[in-house]
Amino acid sequence: MIDVNVCLNEAEEKMDMAIMYLDESLAHIRAGKANVRILDGIRVDSYGSMVPLNNVAAISTPDARTIAIKPWDKSMFRVIEKAIIDSDLGITPDNNGEIIRLGIPPLTEERRKQLAKQCGKEAETAKISIRNARRDTIDTLKKGVKDGLAEDAEKDAETKVQKLHDKFIKKVDEMLADKEKEIMTV
Repeated sequence: MIDVNVCLNEAEEKMDMAIMYLDESLAHIRAGKANVRILDGIRVDSYGSMVPLNNVAAISTPDARTIAIKPWDKSMFRVIEKAIIDSDLGITPDNNGEIIRLGIPPLTEERRKQLAKQCGKEAETAKISIRNARRDTIDTLKKGVKDGLAEDAEKDAETKVQKLHDKFIKKVDEMLADKEKEIMTV
C-alpha cells in the first residue's frame, strides 16, 4: 500500500525543483543591468578542459552597467574573450590588458518585449512541470485506492496536492511578474 505523505512530499519536491529551474532560467535573462549570473553558462577552455568562467577569473560588477572580469592567468584573456563573443549574450568584451569589461547596453523597447516573451515561455515550462507533478501524484493515489487505500484518504490527499499546485503556480506567476517588471523598467 502507498504512503500518502511520501506521495505528497515527492510531489512537493518536484514542484520545488520546477521553481528552482525557473529561478535559474530567469537569472540568465539579461535585464539591462549588470548581473554576474548572466555569465554562468559560459565555459572556457582551461588547460584542456571546459570549465565555468568563474573558475578562471574574478567576476564583479563595479557599477550598474558594467561587469568586470579579471583572469587569474594572463594567458586566459583571449580564451575568455572568445567564449564571451561566441556566447548568445550579444555583448562585445573590452580588454585593457588588466581587466575584461562588459558594458551592458540599455535595452531597446523591442528587445525588452522579446525578453519578456522569453520569460513567459520559461514560466510556462515551469507551470507544465508543476501540473505534471500534480497529475502523476493523483494517478499514484488512484492506483493506491485499487491497492487498498481508503477513498477518503485519497480525496484528502488530492485536495492537498491541489493546494500545493495552486501555491506553486502562484509563486511562478509572482516570479514572472517581478522579472517582467525588472525588464520593462528603463
